[in-house]
Amino acid sequence: MSRRAVLAAAALPLLVRPGLLRAAEPDLAGLSDMTGGAVPIGAQERARRLSRAQALMKANGIGAILIEPGSTMVYFTGVQWWRSERLTAAILPVEGEPCIVTPFFEEPSVRETLAVPAEIRVWQEDQNPLAIVAGFLRDRKLAGRPVGIEETARFFAFDGLRQVLPSARLVSANPVVRGCRMIKAPAEIALMQLATDVTMAAYRWLHPRVEAGMTGAEIGALMSAATRKLGGSPEFSMALIGEASAYPHGSRQVHRVAQGQVVLMDCGCTVQGYQSDVSRSWVHGAATAEQRKVWDLVARGQQVARAAARIGAPAGSIDDAVRRFYEGQGFGPGYRLPGLSHRTGHGIGMDGHEPVNLVHGEATPLAPGMCFSNEPGLYLPGKFGIRIEDCFHMTESGPVWFSTPPTSLDTPIG
Repeated sequence: MSRRAVLAAAALPLLVRPGLLRAAEPDLAGLSDMTGGAVPIGAQERARRLSRAQALMKANGIGAILIEPGSTMVYFTGVQWWRSERLTAAILPVEGEPCIVTPFFEEPSVRETLAVPAEIRVWQEDQNPLAIVAGFLRDRKLAGRPVGIEETARFFAFDGLRQVLPSARLVSANPVVRGCRMIKAPAEIALMQLATDVTMAAYRWLHPRVEAGMTGAEIGALMSAATRKLGGSPEFSMALIGEASAYPHGSRQVHRVAQGQVVLMDCGCTVQGYQSDVSRSWVHGAATAEQRKVWDLVARGQQVARAAARIGAPAGSIDDAVRRFYEGQGFGPGYRLPGLSHRTGHGIGMDGHEPVNLVHGEATPLAPGMCFSNEPGLYLPGKFGIRIEDCFHMTESGPVWFSTPPTSLDTPIG
C-alpha cells in the first residue's frame, strides 16, 4: 500500500468534533449516482486485447506470458482475484485461448469473473501449481520458447517456473503487457472520464463545506462519502493543511484548517475498474502574495507540461520543460527544494500509477491513447505547497484533459 493509500485509509473511521458535521454521517442530499450509464469492458474489447497481445508476442519472439492476480489479469481475462501463497495465474499463449491455473477448491469462484473463453487447469493442495503451468506450456508446445513474466509477479512464481522448466528462457513480458495497457481504447477513456467527472462533482460539493478547525482526515472522509454517493469507489481522499502541504504525501502531525492556511487535496476514485486522480489547492480565507504567486506559477507549470506533450515526444521531455520553467523562476534546480521534488506526472488507467512516467530520462515516445497525470507542484518546506493535478489522454492532435484545470486561486476547483 502506498503512503497515500495509508493516509486515505486512516481517514475513514474518524469523526469530526462536536459542533461540526460528522464525517461518518454527512448530509449528502442533492448528490446522486452519476455512473448508471457506465459501459463495462465487453467481450469484443477483451478479444481485441488478446489479439494485440498475441501479435506483440510474435513480434518479440515470446511464446507465452505468465500473469498473477491484479490489474493485468483483470485486463486480459476479467478474473478478479487476490494474491496469496496459493498460486492463481493466467497464461496467455502466442496462439489459442488463455489458461487459468488455480487451486481446485477455488475454481467455481474464479469462474464467476472469468470474462473470456479460457481453459482452466486446477491443482490440489499437495501439488506444485507451477508444474501445472509447465504442463500447459508443454501441451501447447511452448515449453521451448521464451516465457514472459509480468513485471509485478512475485519471485516464487518466477523461480518455481524456472525449476520445473529449467531449459526455458524467462524474459520480461513488458513488451506485451505495456504494449497493450499503455494505449487505452475508447471504452477505457470513457470510464476514466466518468471517474474524473465523479471526482470533480465531489470536489464541487466539498469545497464550500470545508470549515476552520477541520483536520485533513475529516475533510478526506467527507470527500470519500460524497464520492461513494456519486457512484465512484474512493481510492484515496488526501487533504494536507498548512505546513503539511509542503510535503507531497503529508505528515503524521495533525493540522487543522485556519485562516490563511493552504488546503491541498489529492483525490481519486474508480468506476468499473478505471481511475481518476485530481489535485486541488486553495487558501482558507485571504491568501498572501507569496501563496498567490506560487499558485499562479503551478498553474502555468501545468500549461508548460501540456504544451510539451506532443505525439512522438519522449515522455521525459515534458518533465524537462517544466523544470526549465521553474528554474527560470528561481526554484530548484532539478529536484531540489524549494521547487518540484517529484516527477511531473505518471501513467494512469486501471492502476493509479502505471508505466510510463513523465520523468527526466524516460525515452518512451508519447502515442495516441496514452494517459498521464499532469501535476508539477511547488513545495516550500516549513511553509506550504501547491499542487494542481489534472489528467489527460493523448490524441493525434495533442493532449485532451479529463478535467479542466482551474485558472485562478479565487476559483480553485475549476
